[in-house]
Amino acid sequence: MKVYETGIKVIDLFCPFVQGGRAAVFGGAGVGKTIVLTEFIHNAVAGFKGVAVFAGIGERSREGLELWGEMRRRGVLDRTALVFGQMNETPGARFMVGEAALSIAEYFRDDLGQDVMFVVDNIYRHVQAGMEVSGLLGRLPSRVGYQPTLAADLAAIEERITATHRGGMLSVQAVYVPADDYGDPAVTHAFWHIDSALVLSRAVAAEGYYPAVDPLSSVSKALDATFVGQRHCDVAEDARRLLARHEELRDVISMLGVDELSPEDRTLVGRAKRLRNFLTQPFFVTESFTALQGRWVSMADTLEGVAAILEGRCDALPEDSLFMMGALSEVLHG
Repeated sequence: MKVYETGIKVIDLFCPFVQGGRAAVFGGAGVGKTIVLTEFIHNAVAGFKGVAVFAGIGERSREGLELWGEMRRRGVLDRTALVFGQMNETPGARFMVGEAALSIAEYFRDDLGQDVMFVVDNIYRHVQAGMEVSGLLGRLPSRVGYQPTLAADLAAIEERITATHRGGMLSVQAVYVPADDYGDPAVTHAFWHIDSALVLSRAVAAEGYYPAVDPLSSVSKALDATFVGQRHCDVAEDARRLLARHEELRDVISMLGVDELSPEDRTLVGRAKRLRNFLTQPFFVTESFTALQGRWVSMADTLEGVAAILEGRCDALPEDSLFMMGALSEVLHG
């Protein structure tokens, strides 16, 4: 198992992606799943030596056009396959998009011996289309109205995503969470198949932190000393512990104010705010909207920056100076 650097700080720190594995971006409506997915493609496709296959299941035609334009601007359209079944298509057409795109990916992997980056937006729409097809077939619904074949429908896609001796496959998927309910059967079934689960939070987005990742809920099988090294695990664990303590102090701060905290807790809150600001990042794919130049940050620079904040080496820096930037060296060295 080998870790794949995305260049996105919060992902590489808390939820590293695995080459040949399955990564998913979970979130409700409007929290930035497609933006994170598109930024990943932007960062990955230039250095990627294989073929990119994109499955657009039940999404907007505008998003497909934007992706096509991005691939053309990057000059990689000649090694990219785009398969779409938009939301106005019939349930049967939408249900088959994922399997059709995966068959194309398998052809590149098995017949041509190439590495494949397989991107899906949105796997929940595959489940939704299957639910509609199941209803048309007259099957009795299961929990929450889902088709009785929910687990099999998801497994038919997910379990085909793997590396073989002929070629590798890295999959990144968006998973819509209906009504922000992570106990929804479709979401829980998707979790079973995922190696790296990146959870986007509406509460984090409301505070203006983008990408709106919830580091306390995001998990990855690769966050293990065997794969990323002991230092990475220690830094990520210390960062999680700091953010968790900050969450515990929120109610006290909102009722009594920061001044009522102990000196140790005030220092902790300051470091937590600097850490949260540092984990924000301007994206290349949003430059036209934010007027901020996108940043790609290596995993080593991410670890160094987070370690510096945790150790107190950034306590003298203004909190705002760490917001929407790249590596820590940008602030330290101007």
